[in-house]
Amino acid sequence: MTDFDQFENEEDIPKSKTQIKREMEALQDLGKKLLGLSKNQLKKVEMSDTLREAFAEADRIKKHEAMRRHLQYIGKIMRTEDHEAIAQRVALFDTTSAAYNKLFHQLEIKRDALIGENSKEELSRYLDENPEIEDIQLLRQLIRQSQKEVSQGGNTTNRKKLFRFLREAEEKRLGLTE
Repeated sequence: MTDFDQFENEEDIPKSKTQIKREMEALQDLGKKLLGLSKNQLKKVEMSDTLREAFAEADRIKKHEAMRRHLQYIGKIMRTEDHEAIAQRVALFDTTSAAYNKLFHQLEIKRDALIGENSKEELSRYLDENPEIEDIQLLRQLIRQSQKEVSQGGNTTNRKKLFRFLREAEEKRLGLTE
């Protein structure tokens, strides 16, 4: 039996075998998610060359048991990686994740603000925050057409185009697209 009073911080308490096993399984699950990404998406995830080579090797493995062992190897390599940053990047590719949904809702709010009453101030603020936007004329045009749609009611085509423009700009900024 361990006397936990001898440890000053919680971090000093040794991990149980069960905790270590849970962490390894979580890293293997993250490895499975990474294997599910397309080659283009995988290129956009920051990782070591060793881990990248392990994923390249996984493409050649066909047998179930061999893949299970290889996932364990990937989990072992991931212990030395910044797995939290990798998990955050993978979450942005996963349409069911909270990170993806949060980004989606932020873009909806930004779109509605750009269409709203203070659209000129919002556009100015948006362009200050995103100096990499190249096609400002198209952005202004989409905003005007979306405002016209809102005043007429019904159709949402231009609002969808504006949202797509904002999403692509954000994905480019985050390095999710080229």
